[in-house]
Amino acid sequence: MNPQANLIFIASLLLGTTITISSNHWIMAWTGLEINTLAILPLISKSHHPRAIEAATKYFLTQAAASALVLFSSMTNAWHTGQWDITQLTHPTSCLILTSAIAMKLGLVPFHFWFPEVLQGSPLTTGLILSTAMKLPPMTLLYMTSSSLNPTLLTILAILSAALGGWMGLNQTQIRKILAFSSISHLGWMAIILIYNPKLTLLNFYLYTVMTTTVFLTLNTTKVLKLSTLLTAWTKAPSLNTMLLLTLLSLAGLPPLTGFLPKWLIIQELTKQDMAPAATLISLLSLLSLFFYLRLAYCTTITLPPHTTNHMKQWRTNKPTSTAIAILTTVSVMLLPASPMILTIV
Repeated sequence: MNPQANLIFIASLLLGTTITISSNHWIMAWTGLEINTLAILPLISKSHHPRAIEAATKYFLTQAAASALVLFSSMTNAWHTGQWDITQLTHPTSCLILTSAIAMKLGLVPFHFWFPEVLQGSPLTTGLILSTAMKLPPMTLLYMTSSSLNPTLLTILAILSAALGGWMGLNQTQIRKILAFSSISHLGWMAIILIYNPKLTLLNFYLYTVMTTTVFLTLNTTKVLKLSTLLTAWTKAPSLNTMLLLTLLSLAGLPPLTGFLPKWLIIQELTKQDMAPAATLISLLSLLSLFFYLRLAYCTTITLPPHTTNHMKQWRTNKPTSTAIAILTTVSVMLLPASPMILTIV
């Protein structure tokens, strides 16, 4: 893609995100979401492969439907209350429609079907933007309206997301699809705590973004897209693959890594809110996703493929690891001891 065009699309993404995050009026928030959707479409379909075109089409149709629901929800609320302010969403029907719209935007179960397909059809760098930056504006809207939303509905969506995200990722061999189901599972953790402690949702989102960015950038460096390629990638950059192992375990939420921090705080908060059964259930469901993270981690560091067919080993690269990956990996792995400081900031 032309560098100037690329710059325009990235600038439009930043603009759309900024407009949505900083707006108080529903129409401005909707405008930001639309700019975002239109800016990411060329980035998804830039390879001109039929699968990329299909992914862009699916993404456009889903996001257009979700944006229409956001508009419909805000208009219904304005009709009944005379308020266009985002924080003044008080009408029950509007809250219900908005929850569905944002769930569709984010890829929460049962509106998740588009997300793995779109991620599979996109390049790794675009997949990274879809998994992290594109989720920030809808997350902001959820954060601003959290006091008005239905706790029971969000808890059901969250538990279903954690279950299906873990369960459907078990049988995948394509790494982008595995990361898509991982994202759905993480969204379940963010949704369940949203009503009770919205700041924890944001903390979880930020840490998830850091860890996912590390994984995507590492995979992009080693040019790995499926498990069979990952099996032979250890020869290319052994130290990078070792760090990828730790980042994947952190993403799974194992102590003493960074990913354990949000899970620990969310379980603690749910227990305080007399929701111990929900906390137990979502913790058990996270074991499903732990399985496929462990499988990824095993494939990352394996030094001999477990079958007799000859594999072409890749040449070791002398290229130094980028500073961004080094910093992100450190944050993804070693942030747990700094949790008291993080809690004072949050």
